Amino acid sequence: MLTATTIVDAPGQPLLLLGPSLGTSSETLWRRCAELLKTGHHIVGWDLPGHGHSEPAPGGFGVAGLARGVIALADELRPGEQFRYAGVSVGGATGLQLLLDAPERVESAALICTGAKIGEATGWRQRAETVRADGITAIVAGSQQRWFAPGFAQRAPGVVAALIASLRATDPESYALVCEALAAFDVRDRLGEITAPVLAIAGAADQPTPPDGLAAIASGVRNGRYVVLENVAHLAPAEKPAEVAALLDEQFSGSPTIERVRAAGMSVRRQVLGDAHVDRAIDGTTGFTRDFQELITAYAWGEIWTRPGLDRRSRSMITLTALVALGHQEELAMHVRAARTNGLTDDEIKEVLLQTAIYCGVPAANTAFRIAQRVLTEDAE
Repeated sequence: MLTATTIVDAPGQPLLLLGPSLGTSSETLWRRCAELLKTGHHIVGWDLPGHGHSEPAPGGFGVAGLARGVIALADELRPGEQFRYAGVSVGGATGLQLLLDAPERVESAALICTGAKIGEATGWRQRAETVRADGITAIVAGSQQRWFAPGFAQRAPGVVAALIASLRATDPESYALVCEALAAFDVRDRLGEITAPVLAIAGAADQPTPPDGLAAIASGVRNGRYVVLENVAHLAPAEKPAEVAALLDEQFSGSPTIERVRAAGMSVRRQVLGDAHVDRAIDGTTGFTRDFQELITAYAWGEIWTRPGLDRRSRSMITLTALVALGHQEELAMHVRAARTNGLTDDEIKEVLLQTAIYCGVPAANTAFRIAQRVLTEDAE
């Protein structure tokens, strides 16, 4: 459904995926900005159905469908690996959906001129009807007015002409289907679930996605930052490519700071162990134990559990085995629960413990079975 275009070819560098705005192609919107990035990235843009290089969609898809398409593209490029993401408008909405549906895949995100809810459903449905009835030409003038801050068309006529040309080349039915996807999109009540670092970039003159919506994203997620660009409307990477590139360089630093590693570790730690457990651990932290808590968050969870080489099911099985072998019974109950969170069934947990009986010793496995039975019974009640 979605087609990828390589914008900066650097296969050995971290993957950065770029999402477009409605009516644009990723290459036309992003190329100038992407080529200004100083941090090394293999940069790939994706196009909406019926936009740019993507074929028209056979039917509706929703923002969740777009997110699944982005994951499929990422798997073609770097199977199972984490990637960095930046998206504008519906591309930003897709980024929010990715952070909710595939949090283990998105290392960090920049969400630009977007919102957890964009516009009103009635307006999107009316625009879909207009395009179906009268074609793309009917919405060109309105799009140009919404897209660019006053005076930009006079300062950069070539940029505007290229973006309007990409709009005119868009398949009308696919455009209408994206409108319908946005009509149904609203994740405002789920922002608190997002733990990856998020940079929210607003245009001060943006009418479709006003700055307040970006501020709500930054304050609603657990690790958000908010920036407003002056004299920018709805297509910030085209209007201010150097400024957006500098912000992305900062967000996607090639050498993550310890704060970013800890943030990534805290995200995975919460996903695997659950918010209640992690909150208890944080509440119980003292001046004496704080450095140790930060150590395990950064290095156990931020460096090891985030690595793409093994899935979380495999890491859970290895962890259970190690805990049984070394007699770490206090940790075992916690990781039995984590193993279920990571997708192991009760029967698979049993098989792991049977394996430990042979290779780690029957007494150790006997204790492990007793602990696991208690945990699994309590969780079933």
